Amino acid sequence: MTRRQAVTVGAGALLPLALLAASGSAGAAAQRETRSASLTQVRNATLRIDYGGARFLVDPVLADKDAYPGFEGTANSQRRNPLVPLPMPLASIVEVDAVIVTHLHPDHWDEAAKAKLRKSLPIFAQNADDAAQLRSAGFSDVRLLTENTGFQGVRLSRTGGQHGSDATVKALPQILGPVSGFVMSHPAHKTLYVAGDTIWNVEVERAIAHHSPDVIVLNAGMATVIGLDPIIMGPADVLAVHRAAPNAVLIASHMEAFNHCILSRADLRAFSKRDGYEQRLLIPADGETLAI
Repeated sequence: MTRRQAVTVGAGALLPLALLAASGSAGAAAQRETRSASLTQVRNATLRIDYGGARFLVDPVLADKDAYPGFEGTANSQRRNPLVPLPMPLASIVEVDAVIVTHLHPDHWDEAAKAKLRKSLPIFAQNADDAAQLRSAGFSDVRLLTENTGFQGVRLSRTGGQHGSDATVKALPQILGPVSGFVMSHPAHKTLYVAGDTIWNVEVERAIAHHSPDVIVLNAGMATVIGLDPIIMGPADVLAVHRAAPNAVLIASHMEAFNHCILSRADLRAFSKRDGYEQRLLIPADGETLAI
């Protein structure tokens, strides 16, 4: 699969398609008008999702490469973040209908996003505390993401998660804090579940059982705080999700862009081959678009 190649996520098959046109082109406009659904892996956990005729930006981190110091106390903290540049022009990232912020950690919502996004954009927050911080940054249309939220015909359902093992969360309760994911549903599309910053736990299991998603996005970079268990998914977690939803296509995100993520795309691919589910797992490169 080549960079920025589009693929169709189907029941048991992945069919290469023509390269999607750049954002703002006639081809992209036609795609949205016909309500095709696609997901672009921008960088780290930042996703651009076209779904139900609306375009969503998820967890925007828009700074230039090396803009921030590494996260103190985490793996490879000597490296500056983000590790890689944005893979596409900023205009193609920020021209969206709404933003979803799963939580306010700086690898999901940064100072550059605060400065570069239109202040009038609808922004969905996981709880009242996050919403208050977004409003304090000057955003005028901040909405709460609930279990049944609507936006332009798309249903959004907040899901829970746990940002590390019980011991890790207990050790860093104020730092790790609450996190969330969400499910998108629309009559014209497959159900999409973005799990967010979580390990495999009962919240993820419950979301899969309740929503029966066809496509599941997993933050799978195995981000690690020194001396503690990983705070997002690694190979064992991804395998657990596959076993819980064997017919779903999994998409791995949140990889190779911030210092504390220690699992590479190549290593995750190798684990999926070893465990026999590589045909159900997509690991897009930054800038790559998938038709879902």
